[in-house]
Amino acid sequence: MPTASVEAQQRSRLYARVIGPYVAVITTVLAIRLPELIGLATDLFAQPVLAWMLGALMLGGGLVIIGGHRSWRGPLAVTVSLFGWFVALRGFLLIATPTVVRSGVDASMLSPTAMTLARIFFAALAVIGLLWTYAGWFTNPAVAEPSASATAMSSAHRGG
Repeated sequence: MPTASVEAQQRSRLYARVIGPYVAVITTVLAIRLPELIGLATDLFAQPVLAWMLGALMLGGGLVIIGGHRSWRGPLAVTVSLFGWFVALRGFLLIATPTVVRSGVDASMLSPTAMTLARIFFAALAVIGLLWTYAGWFTNPAVAEPSASATAMSSAHRGG
C-alpha cells in the first residue's frame, strides 16, 4: 500500500500537534475527576441553550477536522479522521437528541460499572492524545522509497 504524500502526512502531524495535547489533558482530568463532575453534567442539561451551544461547537469542530483532514493512510491519519467524525457525531446528537444524550449521561453517572467503563474510556483517549502529541511534535513524515521501475526509468533518463 503506498504511503500518503508528504503534504498529507504533514497535515496529519499538524492536526495531531493541536488535538493531541488538548485530548490528553481534558480526558486525563475526566478520567480522574469524573465522579466529581456529576453536578457539571446536571447543570449543562438544566439549561438547554448551553447543551445546544456545546453541541454546535462540537459539530463545527468535528466538521473542521473532517474538512481539513481528508487523509486515511497510516494510523495517525486514520485516528485523526475518526476523531473528527466522532466529535461531529456527538455534536449532532447533542443538538438533535439532547434528551437521549442526557439519559445516557445520567445512566452512566448512576451506574458504578458504567462509571468505571467511562473512566477507562477517557484514560484510553488520554493515551491516544499523548501518542498524537508525540507524533505531531517529534516525528517526521515518511518519504516513500522509489520503486525499482522508477529507479530504472531515472537511470535510463540520465543515460546511465
